[in-house]
Amino acid sequence: MDVKIKKKLKNYEMNMNFSIKGGCLGILGPSGCGKSMTLKSIAGIVMPDSGQIRTEKKILYDSEKKINLRPQDRKVGYLFQNYALFPNMTVKENIESGILGGRKERISKKQRMEWVDYYIQQFHLQGLKDQYPDQLSGGQQQRTALARIFASKPEVMLLDEPFSALDSYLREEMQIELKERVKNFEGCTIIVSHDRDEIYKLCDKTMIVENGKNIICKDTKELFRNPHNRIAARLTGCKNISRAKKVSEHVIYAMDWNVQLYVDKKIPERLSYVGIRAHDFIPLKDEDEEGKNLIRISPIETIETPFEQTVLFKNGENPAETMWMKQPKGCRYVPDKVRVDPKKILLLEG
Repeated sequence: MDVKIKKKLKNYEMNMNFSIKGGCLGILGPSGCGKSMTLKSIAGIVMPDSGQIRTEKKILYDSEKKINLRPQDRKVGYLFQNYALFPNMTVKENIESGILGGRKERISKKQRMEWVDYYIQQFHLQGLKDQYPDQLSGGQQQRTALARIFASKPEVMLLDEPFSALDSYLREEMQIELKERVKNFEGCTIIVSHDRDEIYKLCDKTMIVENGKNIICKDTKELFRNPHNRIAARLTGCKNISRAKKVSEHVIYAMDWNVQLYVDKKIPERLSYVGIRAHDFIPLKDEDEEGKNLIRISPIETIETPFEQTVLFKNGENPAETMWMKQPKGCRYVPDKVRVDPKKILLLEG
């Protein structure tokens, strides 16, 4: 699928330009950045001001050629945040509507019921086919909505915040289930989320979006390992980002922390920020040997969660902005100093 569209919105102009060749693309960005608007444009719910949307098989939208296919003619399955099941239809009838909507040829009642039973089995909805949406749990509603989408035989699947309505336990269970279905889907899938963990688990590639523009798009694991961009680093969970300037070929000065850092790679000329992930600080005690990238810390606060703790601290020798360090819950002390592996330092553009 190729998407190249523009649309004037209230606070900015959406200008999306990307391609996906099968597999699963994640769109990661803050609320209001244009993620859902991009999906609605692909689905035909919203019409862009200009541009083109095309799959390998057909053009869905082309402003110059005056093409704008109806949503029902696009072969695009759209999972809305609230699942958008028909409230006056049972599970069986919702799935049947997908079967009818996805095929132009006449289908016998017997054949439809065979397919409905197939999707009920596939999506673990046994015993629920005569239930209405308001009688279902969040997970059952999501399974029904997905069954309806798959029953329509889509060529493209769009999932808009697919787990936002689920509690944390059910969310993880459904992520595992959906990952398997997405992997076996022959078309391309696009997942929109502001949850980096969802994107990391489910998507082959990730695109970072801000103010309606895709800033960067690359392999998901590589993006998290080396985001290159300040916004991408922040959206992939980096808690510590400082303005930076180059001191020498392998040394930078983190201005907001008053810390000089050594890196193992050549520093790009366009460097403007440096990042350290909260899990990448190595705790040391006073008797541990000195070395490069050593920071003596002045603790401010320790915040505990069920399985880890966060230590907020400043540079003890020359206090400046606060830094974040994550430790396992079992740690019973706050270290005197920390070290950062030169390989783990993120060199970022603005």
